[in-house]
Amino acid sequence: MVLKLNEFRDKLAGCWAGKNVGGVLGAPFECKRMVPDVDFYIQDLSMGPPANDDLDLQIVWLAAVERYGRNVNASILGDYWLSYVIPNWVEYGTGKANLKAGIVPPMCGDVDNTYKNSNGCWIRSELWACLAPGHPEIATRYAFEDAIVDHANEGMYGEIFTAALQSAAFAESDREKLIDIGLSYIPEDCAVARAIRKTVECYHNGIDYLEARKIVHNTAPGTFGIQEYKLSEIPKENNEGMEIGEPGFDAPENVAFVVLGLLYGEGDFGKSLIIANNCGEDTDCTCATLGALLGIIYGASGLPEKWTKPLDDKIVTMCIDKTSHGIWVPDTATELAERILRVVPGFLGQDLCDAFAEGGMTIECLEKEALFCNKTTDYLPLINGNGKSEEL
Repeated sequence: MVLKLNEFRDKLAGCWAGKNVGGVLGAPFECKRMVPDVDFYIQDLSMGPPANDDLDLQIVWLAAVERYGRNVNASILGDYWLSYVIPNWVEYGTGKANLKAGIVPPMCGDVDNTYKNSNGCWIRSELWACLAPGHPEIATRYAFEDAIVDHANEGMYGEIFTAALQSAAFAESDREKLIDIGLSYIPEDCAVARAIRKTVECYHNGIDYLEARKIVHNTAPGTFGIQEYKLSEIPKENNEGMEIGEPGFDAPENVAFVVLGLLYGEGDFGKSLIIANNCGEDTDCTCATLGALLGIIYGASGLPEKWTKPLDDKIVTMCIDKTSHGIWVPDTATELAERILRVVPGFLGQDLCDAFAEGGMTIECLEKEALFCNKTTDYLPLINGNGKSEEL
């Protein structure tokens, strides 16, 4: 399959516009175990959208790719993390502390990290998908390098899954095939995979999505949605029977909620995001990742103006240290997409990307059946391409 310039540009812009839409929709309900039951933004957007930290970190990663190209790895990303990322909260803070102590990847994402199975890395997968469209076997290798800076285990599997899903979406639009492709890159017995398979099972069995929410949660219970409450104050409405999980074990159910919105939304952009948001927990992350995926599938030209117009294409950051030299922060989602577009030929190389094709740049994507990872047990131990095991 050949991805032509205009289609690729549209899908790139759609990815970041959708990411922005989902992040803004879900932001007010983050960390809350509830069913928000809203059908649009609740913020006052007259002065522009609020800051979106799901976008921030990928701008830092892009700066690294602009300098190092396909040679970027976890060590380089770790250096950029220390130089340009401000927050020290939860997994971000642990990863930074370990790096400062001389603990190198992949150990910096694992050692003393209560939140290594949480959500901070799978929300960063879009960049790798956009740099390797139609090539999940490439996108996931870089997603691994990204993940191990501040995560391990289920958090890492979450990013590998979403990177594969989003990369494949440049070449495949069937929702269930995309889910199968993403699952093929992670172990069948990991909690992320179990939660996703349970979501698919609920959908095929005709279970109402709100009931499916509880079933998926109890398949791999997390605690992200109870951070706003004392245990005795967790709202009972819509939360009956929902178990309390291990602190920080949040990636499996939240990645599954992305899949839940994708399936139960039946291809409708707004409906899909509203359903994902109604699952609660890490709502800005689930909605932003789902919005990005749907933006890739439909392109910017296919996104409803109802959702995109209020944001006026603007993005606002909150985690980047702009006082440091070396980071150029774009003002709009379109500008971010155009920067990525210019990096792709060098990142993929001339075998996959012809920058001077007649009619404009073209990208050779994998054929649809080749988008699957056929043997995860062989793939994962060598995922970063130099023989280093992800189990170390």
